Amino acid sequence: MKNCKTIFILIFVTGTGNQVGQRTLHILHNSEYPASSFALLEVPVNAAASGAASNTNQSSTPAPTVKTVSLVADNLFDLLVLKMAPVYTSKKIKIEAKGPRFELGDFVVKLGSVVMSQNFKGILVEVEYRPCIMADACWDLLMEFVQGIFGHNAVSSVPRTLQPRMKEVYTPLDTMHQYMDQFSAFRKAAGIR
Repeated sequence: MKNCKTIFILIFVTGTGNQVGQRTLHILHNSEYPASSFALLEVPVNAAASGAASNTNQSSTPAPTVKTVSLVADNLFDLLVLKMAPVYTSKKIKIEAKGPRFELGDFVVKLGSVVMSQNFKGILVEVEYRPCIMADACWDLLMEFVQGIFGHNAVSSVPRTLQPRMKEVYTPLDTMHQYMDQFSAFRKAAGIR
């Protein structure tokens, strides 16, 4: 058993000059990768400009969508973000998933108690099958393992952020995107955008 911790920090970056709008920078840390900082920058994208088809019956203002730009850097990235203080509005929302890590053969199971602003919000369970590097090749095996633990209560659908990458090599950044989705769900449940 080993402790594992993932931390999420929310920072709003406000554009200057020709840049208009607000971007959200999410910084995540994971104790499995102690020398790395993971940054996910949400950039608003005009749906019409991104090639989305528009319906002539709808209003002339297209609905905005969000594009996520991902970055993996060393821990000094946090110091760089501090130097950018005049450019952004910091809304320090710290969400932390912390708990034990178990190894069962080729499987790694991490249980995380999710805490936001010192309030317990829920539990996350992460399951990893170490010999596999592509999610598509072992998805059924992972689901069988998870259903063996949780029964039919286990969610068997592929996470939204992983769907387009099922046949690609799985990276730690893929895990961070999944944590980001879960942390966002906890924030929405708490009424925090």
